[in-house]
Amino acid sequence: MLFDGGFNFWNFLADAITIFLFIMWIWILINVISDLFRRHDVSGWIKAVWIVVLIFVPYLGVLAYLIFQGRGMAERRLQDAKHARDDMRRFAGFSVADELAKLEKLKESKTITDEEYARLRARMVD
Repeated sequence: MLFDGGFNFWNFLADAITIFLFIMWIWILINVISDLFRRHDVSGWIKAVWIVVLIFVPYLGVLAYLIFQGRGMAERRLQDAKHARDDMRRFAGFSVADELAKLEKLKESKTITDEEYARLRARMVD
């Protein structure tokens, strides 16, 4: 236990919150390291410096990486998701043209409204 005083609700709550925060930090650290190694825009030396910072001052290093590279992390993750979606479509035989034709048939048969058609078409084209 983190606190003296036996096992009571407040000590349990403090322990649970502490464990939760530690697990969240580990999760963020793994995301930062995986983002760092997937980057192609920085050299190996800069990656090595970031790893050294993450090893020797882990909390400050993770916080600094999120502050300085947070927007880039989000953009890279979005790009990876789009790439994975496109790969899945290609492997599964899914094409946007086929889906738009199906969507058009649903609109013509009055199964979906014009608003639903426009919303679904806009999502598919993205």
